[in-house]
Amino acid sequence: MALSCRDTLRLIFHKLTIADLARASCVCRVWNSVATEDDLVVANFTAPWRIKKLVGRPVSGSFWRDNGIWKFAISHRISRGDSVTSLAVKYSVQVMDIKRLNNMMSDHGIYSRDRLLIPISNPEILANTTCYIELDKYAKREVAVLYLEGGPKREQPVSGMNQLSNLSADGKKRLIDSLRRSMQVDDGTALYYLAIAEGDLRSALSEFSADLRWERQTGLN
Repeated sequence: MALSCRDTLRLIFHKLTIADLARASCVCRVWNSVATEDDLVVANFTAPWRIKKLVGRPVSGSFWRDNGIWKFAISHRISRGDSVTSLAVKYSVQVMDIKRLNNMMSDHGIYSRDRLLIPISNPEILANTTCYIELDKYAKREVAVLYLEGGPKREQPVSGMNQLSNLSADGKKRLIDSLRRSMQVDDGTALYYLAIAEGDLRSALSEFSADLRWERQTGLN
């Protein structure tokens, strides 16, 4: 049958949105094997924004489920005299959007960082560019980052994965299971906090507790 031919499926799936591609992967084993091919997923993820190249792999597979403009950000290296307000004006975005993306409680948070992620206000800026999938330690989320000048530091794309990659599959699973039970969360959330804590269990729990406190303070929980 045509719809079990892998080449035919690729042609069809290439025209799907990233959300529909995820749905197609649930139909049957053959569809899943095609719909989850790396090249196809990346192509469909970047297609709406005409991105030339996407570098890196996400920590969590859930990164691919949504390719809204909020999944992308500009990396701005902090310079003397920068403020959240001045950056909002420079990039034509809202102050609160910058603070929300970067997990900043106040404008003073800028002074403890060497860069800020800036929300994309004009999607056209992404056309024919290279973006890098990064897990930002301050934003505490995975973002496809655009560098307007130069590129990321060599260690940036693999941040949070060094120690985890040294573990065996069983060791990694035991670590995730232990953290999942302690935090009472799902595997994806446990893996996320392990990644931003660079594989350190105690640091992951500390980061999670800090986020819970922040949510209570801001009324999100």
